[in-house]
Amino acid sequence: MKQILLIGIGAGDPDYVTIQAVKALNRVDVFFVLDKGEVKQDLVDVRQEILDRHVDRPYRVVEARDPERDRTAPAYAEAVHDWRRRRADVCEELIRAELADGQTGAFLVWGDPALYDSTLAIIEDILARGAVEFDYEVVPGITSVQALVAKHRTSLNRVGRPVQITTGRRLAEGFPEDVDDVVVMLDAHNSFTGVGDDVQVYWGAYVGTPDELLISGTVGEVGEQIVATRAEARERKGWIMDTYLLRRKP
Repeated sequence: MKQILLIGIGAGDPDYVTIQAVKALNRVDVFFVLDKGEVKQDLVDVRQEILDRHVDRPYRVVEARDPERDRTAPAYAEAVHDWRRRRADVCEELIRAELADGQTGAFLVWGDPALYDSTLAIIEDILARGAVEFDYEVVPGITSVQALVAKHRTSLNRVGRPVQITTGRRLAEGFPEDVDDVVVMLDAHNSFTGVGDDVQVYWGAYVGTPDELLISGTVGEVGEQIVATRAEARERKGWIMDTYLLRRKP
């Protein structure tokens, strides 16, 4: 049977790849890469650097164009579902056409495959369709959340207190109840600006890469700086991957 590996490769630094992931990389015959276009070519380049550094056996790399997601659609959930379906179509064809029975293929996933990534759900969707048979494994990776708090030399939570991971879309609806430490991912609209000036923010973009940006302080002190820095970085590179930890007094 065909074998698929979902390998977490960390937040951008090739040294974030775990020993377990290196062993998994060296089992792979075919690496599948979804190309997001020239603007995000450096994401593909980091994947290739990881392969060059850690793989010492023959392999093939097969690329396919990642479907565009409609980010202007008013129905967010429906737009994401449609994008995942089209992504599953592409991945299913890659596995069917490019991987022979008995071979191992892999998708290299930013951070960890189980945290705010669609690849695991897409693989399960493909299996449920029943057109292609394969087994799969998940290899965990270092997430941007772990890298962020390490770079800021702080902890993710405080003693006896919970921590919540959410999205900018949900944060815009209000600071979560009964939680004082909140990690926010996928925030395209600077939702932290509405949580209160005295809330501490630990922000990072491109964490673990040469373009890494880090800012910390209260929202009142550094909020405008983060907004401006984020806008400049996105304009310069054409894309941004950032996350932040919010911490308010209990």
